[in-house]
Amino acid sequence: MNRESTLNEKQGHWILAKLGKRVLRPGGRELTETLIRKMNIQPSDDVVEFAPGLGFTANITCSHQPNSYTGVDINEEAAKLARKSIKYSKAKVIISDVSQTTLLSGCATKVYGEAMLTMQTLENKKAIIKEAIRLLKPGGYYGIHELGIRPDEVDESVKEEIFKGLSSNIRVHARPMTTAEWVELLTEQGFSIVSIDHNPMHLLEGKRVLQDEGFWRTMKFLFNLLRFPDLRKRVLNMRSVFREYDNHLDAVAIVAQKPLT
Repeated sequence: MNRESTLNEKQGHWILAKLGKRVLRPGGRELTETLIRKMNIQPSDDVVEFAPGLGFTANITCSHQPNSYTGVDINEEAAKLARKSIKYSKAKVIISDVSQTTLLSGCATKVYGEAMLTMQTLENKKAIIKEAIRLLKPGGYYGIHELGIRPDEVDESVKEEIFKGLSSNIRVHARPMTTAEWVELLTEQGFSIVSIDHNPMHLLEGKRVLQDEGFWRTMKFLFNLLRFPDLRKRVLNMRSVFREYDNHLDAVAIVAQKPLT
């Protein structure tokens, strides 16, 4: 089996990364920057990021010079890439399950994760959110940036159709939720909602790619798509699914706060 065929078996986000795409969040750079701005990261903060991926958001976070930054990822390959990418002397990336990080309770003032809860079962979503609230000091912030479904009243049959379409093409068991469902999930674990923001789910649309990646990285991504026809087919299939459900897919960023007492 050649390298291209091996890559073609991987999950969609890894294929995009191998092709040179750096921003892999559903709401793009814009929603990530909104999330970090709403998290209000200060030099006094101890920050934990769940599944930092390629380290794109970590570098935005670390530009605010927090007291510490800790990335948590179960995937050693991903952790290695993040360590290489993150340029900050007070940053580290550990190998651990994000639902059981081994970090001390109350060790963080800010915790966030992007595009990872979507790919978990409901029980795993709850376990990860419980871990976030355990890690936070009272009053600390937890931020998420995930794939959403709209409107809140969407029929269950539409949800199931979206789940099947995403799973078969992206090769992850993606389970996005409506904004109301994301809010309920956070509040039932004890959080109060600070802010909610949205952006279209246009990850593979030309305008968004250029906005997220810049001109030269976009050219590299397009060149790699031309080089690898099997991978190009996968990417075009993913884009086709996103377009098919465009009326029902969006990206949502929520900042929630742990109670002060």
